[in-house]
Amino acid sequence: MWNDWIERTVNLKNHVEIEHITQFLHTFGLTFDAEVDYTVAVFQNDTIVGTGSRKGEVLRNIAVSSDLQGQGLTATIVSHLMHEAANHGIFHYFIFTRPEKAHLFTALGFNELARVEPHAALLESGIGSLADTCREMVGQTSHLPVGERAGLVVNCNPFTRGHLELIARAAAENPAVIVMVVSEDRSLFPFSVRIRLVREGLAGYPNVAVIPGGKYIISAATFPDYFTRGADTVTAQTRLDALVYAKYIAKALAIEKRYVGAEPYCPVTRAYNQALMDILPQFGIAVKIIDRITDGRELISASKVRQWIRDGQWDRIKAVVPESTFYYLQSQQAEPVIKAIVNSQSRH
Repeated sequence: MWNDWIERTVNLKNHVEIEHITQFLHTFGLTFDAEVDYTVAVFQNDTIVGTGSRKGEVLRNIAVSSDLQGQGLTATIVSHLMHEAANHGIFHYFIFTRPEKAHLFTALGFNELARVEPHAALLESGIGSLADTCREMVGQTSHLPVGERAGLVVNCNPFTRGHLELIARAAAENPAVIVMVVSEDRSLFPFSVRIRLVREGLAGYPNVAVIPGGKYIISAATFPDYFTRGADTVTAQTRLDALVYAKYIAKALAIEKRYVGAEPYCPVTRAYNQALMDILPQFGIAVKIIDRITDGRELISASKVRQWIRDGQWDRIKAVVPESTFYYLQSQQAEPVIKAIVNSQSRH
């Protein structure tokens, strides 16, 4: 209790409590994500007057009744969430909020990284920062030859000949290439497998560095709904991700060109490509969209490889993935991944 406020942990398995939080957030134009790790509600006379949630490092759905704004309740909720996160060994925090609310969190010590009007702003605080990550990436790529640098961001779920051709094109046209593999572990192929297959497939390219994308590239912070849909949400998050890449990461790594594959299938990826074309040139970064290659019948895509795994079409798979990827798929190590793919219809 602080003054006449009472903080209570929300039981995320209690449908009644969740409904109360959902209705409260609805008055602010917010929705509740039932997959959060933790939610706190603040009550005054048994009425909800504030709430906030945490999912990993991201603090979200923070809302305070209008008649209590300016009285320190936002700080109370944020402090509560940070303390709870610390109990789980988390000491770095992101906040994804609307631009007009960003000042409430900069006043609490958060640093604004980027904003996309009128949709969203991204802020961070705690131990570790985007600047620290950029310095680490500089160290990971210091062995590359001097000269113009190109960049790519790939998921590679799994690594195909389409990915290989795209990166090989960049490597042929630039003295150095930096490939960032999306680290967010929400794909059927785990991150550890995806980055391994990319590195193995590119072993013959000494001017290419393959590094983790980390938590600032298509992550739960910069792109929390990359794996879902929604027009305004996609617009906000694709542009936030592009801004973070252009303002900080590409600048630190001296990347002058970003290569992307043309996207005929996924509307989210098409929107992401458009965001890159709109934003990166403003920071002096050229965007090159390369047409996808075919296997003689249709465009090569990782989603088709996953479907062929379900269908047992190994001859087709062998024709569209590098030898190192196929070797892995046929190995005992891949059995848990193959089983997960067969039992899932996930888009990712």
